[in-house]
Amino acid sequence: MKTYKMLLSLIMGGMLTTSCISDFLDLDPLDSQTEAIYFKTLADFQYVANDLHTNVWAWNGNDTYGINFDYGTDLILNGADYISGTNSAPTSDKYWDKAYEWLRKVNILISKGEKYSNQEEIAGPIGQAYFFRAWHHFFLLKRYGGVPIANQVTTISTDDPVVWGPRASRYEVVKQILDDLDIAIAKLARTTVASTGNDGHVTLEAAKALKARVCLFEGTWDKYVGTKTDGDGNKNGAGISKPADYPSVEEFLTMAKNLSKDIIDSQTFELWKGVENVSSISSVKNPDMYAHCSYYYLFNLEGTDSNPAGLDKSSNKESIFRSVYDAVNRKSNTNLTHTAPAGMTRKLMDMYLCTDGLPVHLSPNFKGYTVMNAELENRDYRLTACVRPAMSYNWGWGKYNTGAQYDVDIYSLAAAQYQSVPNLRNAGPGTGGRKYCSELNSLGEAGHEAMDYMHIRYSEILLIYAEAVCELGGGNISDADLDYSINKVRERAGVAPLNAALIAKANSLGGQLDFLGEIRRERALELYGEGSRLNDLCRWGIAEAELAGENRCGAYLEYEGTDSYLKTLINPIDNKPVYEPSGYVGKINEKEIRYSYAGLTSTKPGAIIVEQAANRKFTLKNYLLPIPTDQIKLNPQILQNPQW
Repeated sequence: MKTYKMLLSLIMGGMLTTSCISDFLDLDPLDSQTEAIYFKTLADFQYVANDLHTNVWAWNGNDTYGINFDYGTDLILNGADYISGTNSAPTSDKYWDKAYEWLRKVNILISKGEKYSNQEEIAGPIGQAYFFRAWHHFFLLKRYGGVPIANQVTTISTDDPVVWGPRASRYEVVKQILDDLDIAIAKLARTTVASTGNDGHVTLEAAKALKARVCLFEGTWDKYVGTKTDGDGNKNGAGISKPADYPSVEEFLTMAKNLSKDIIDSQTFELWKGVENVSSISSVKNPDMYAHCSYYYLFNLEGTDSNPAGLDKSSNKESIFRSVYDAVNRKSNTNLTHTAPAGMTRKLMDMYLCTDGLPVHLSPNFKGYTVMNAELENRDYRLTACVRPAMSYNWGWGKYNTGAQYDVDIYSLAAAQYQSVPNLRNAGPGTGGRKYCSELNSLGEAGHEAMDYMHIRYSEILLIYAEAVCELGGGNISDADLDYSINKVRERAGVAPLNAALIAKANSLGGQLDFLGEIRRERALELYGEGSRLNDLCRWGIAEAELAGENRCGAYLEYEGTDSYLKTLINPIDNKPVYEPSGYVGKINEKEIRYSYAGLTSTKPGAIIVEQAANRKFTLKNYLLPIPTDQIKLNPQILQNPQW
């Protein structure tokens, strides 16, 4: 099979490495050195462990788009066939192949470590290897369910269980992940944020954070999905075999709660609030345009010229695990600014609350949709930071070579390059989003962005704690626990705290809000465009309801009988309308769309359709992706997932 061929080439060719930043930048290729002579000192082991840090999906060119940006979900404008439910089983799958290629490298390091005379000396790099073994297995679990477990160095032997064996059940894979993370946590006791300077190396805190993520994921999957996607392991799927000591739902959720609490109580991390108010910096012109934009700049941090506060990556105490990039040695090679990969759907824009903590359909502070930029008033800062108001001036709007000069009055510059004018002449969605869109002045061409890729952030830990506590509480959570966790995230967003009084107020206005629904909303808003949405909808057991049978929409062209400003707006640059009606024939939503959580604002008639309901065919089978057929042909013991 393809995995076998790939593994054979690695076995015969020796270990391969790439380069990485700081410790990850200066690696020499190992392909001229054999394993037998290389693993002799701590430096040798750390050298190889550094390479493992580059073997994750971060900024990976075109391969990034399919997995990291929530494409095709209810939140993001760009589509994806596997979320629309129109895909078929592929012959091959690079994500499957790469995971096993990277796992072999991990297992080589672990196996060499077992033979080293001083185990304590190499505990750090070996702990990092166990972390990555868990990381890659978790990646495979989320995509395919049960998979062959790669916990030893693969060989060309015909009895190698990874190359020729059957799939392990999802429960056996989860047990392997938990065991590996427990070993990682023990071995990383002295490899911490403090000892590494949070420089991108995997640390004790990162291992705890990943385990918390795994426990919340699998605890809620067990609760809401159970065995529905497993298959019987005889005709299809990976089966339902569970290890004798497999955790219960309550035990999973309790571990998630306790691990996240441990990280919170350590006070090691903090939410990044670097660009809230820059009016005191005399050199910054037009400081009001940057107010409360920390969330946007967090995802574009590079050097001191990447934001008006003059902060660089060292100021980021929010990142727990990140892949490190550099404008000279390791660019992203991903077309981020030009493609704007995190454009927002109508549903997502309406999920953002008003500053009083109420949804737009309940809040007296909401100003409506039809007047230009009115819907951005009195709203969550994450929305206003990541959406360019119509007709506003913005750095980088003309893309490359129009980046920020914070000491220059932007309104003195050419409108054609800096003014954000809506364009509905080519059947566009009318909405957008600038998360991951750099305004760095030195950005010369596509793929030269070099912000770090943050795999785990502190805000997620706060969200994990709140969700786990609420699940354990049967849908209830105390105001104290909310203040301890999720309300810290809402505070940065400028939104009133979630508490019992707010829920009561909303429901007195005719809303149907509850704590679990609001915690799930918060997770969607904080982590949008970061690759977690599909997994969240699936583990909550609501993916079919959210992803099938309804139009995905963009901006309103009219709302409850009143035309939007977009229909009459004139582009001041060419003095022509921004809207061309012929592009929207058959592309205007004609019915109200309600969502599985009644607390969300429904989408009314009049919104632009970006994907027709007829193309939205997601079902239970789509909770797991199909196994690539070349694997099954070459190893018949691997069974396809149910219904594929």
